[in-house]
Amino acid sequence: MAGFTDPVYRELCKCQGADVLVSEFVLADSLLTEAPEVWETIDFSQSQRPMGIQIFGSGPDIMGRAALRIVERLQPDFIDLNFGCPSHKVTCRDAGSSLLKDPSKLQAIAGHVAQTLRKEGVPVTGKIRIGWDDQSVVALEVAQRLQDAGIQAVAIHGRTKEQGYRGDANWDVIAEVADQVSIPVIGNGNIVNAAQVQAVLKGTAIQGIMIGRAALGYPWIFREIKAALAGQPVPAAPTLEERWQVIRDYAQLLLARPHRDRKAGDIRWMRPKLIKLTKEMKDCRRVRGELQKVLTLNDLNELACRHLAHYDLPIPQDWSTAMAS
Repeated sequence: MAGFTDPVYRELCKCQGADVLVSEFVLADSLLTEAPEVWETIDFSQSQRPMGIQIFGSGPDIMGRAALRIVERLQPDFIDLNFGCPSHKVTCRDAGSSLLKDPSKLQAIAGHVAQTLRKEGVPVTGKIRIGWDDQSVVALEVAQRLQDAGIQAVAIHGRTKEQGYRGDANWDVIAEVADQVSIPVIGNGNIVNAAQVQAVLKGTAIQGIMIGRAALGYPWIFREIKAALAGQPVPAAPTLEERWQVIRDYAQLLLARPHRDRKAGDIRWMRPKLIKLTKEMKDCRRVRGELQKVLTLNDLNELACRHLAHYDLPIPQDWSTAMAS
């Protein structure tokens, strides 16, 4: 989710029904250097609460000091410890999912952070994978250690580190852990629609679902899941007009945020974010190609107008009707 879970996109997910939000993870060490870009990454608005800040690192002291600094500066609702990222740039630091190979060290880190924040009244949660590989599935042991360390909830991604994002998530392991520990277990992995949520929760003690990659480009998944869990009809997919309205609003809000070393009005840097939002859109391949060329908000607006006109759809009155030939 790195690079995409920005404050504006989190707000969009909240509006579509996400109950709890968690920031993009940040390296604990960087929080101790006062790097401004790091603080911009984890910034959030009051409307996004309950809001958690996720950190990763390899040392109890640094993780504890970073967590305390976040709490003092931002007052999040909880701190989340990432013990699940499989990326080499994280595991090579002896952080993320590499700590699943050393449960005692993982527990020491979690315990120190939990103890550090106990007097602040801020809960600490954790995210793990089920293990390093198929021969070392340690989710139950690690979840029990986290519980003993004072962690108040654990999210479990149902794949191993070696799987990355390939293959199916093992929800049986997640369900087993949920049955054996007393802290809430949140399941994660392979969820792409509301029907799957109902299926994986049925007959288990899993208390929540974490949505990651499925929400990239499709924040509407949250309203669909919420409806299904409430026993209501799943809302229709967003219309083309609604999709373009969200893309335009997202770009405008991103541009309004302060950014260092970026030319005023230039939106080229946000192209990857905008392209994600074309997922499942009509004629998305052509639209993505066009998005690779936009330079300004006006360019984006003209593309939106052309696309709507191509399907004989009305252009909202508050949009500029400037059309490129």
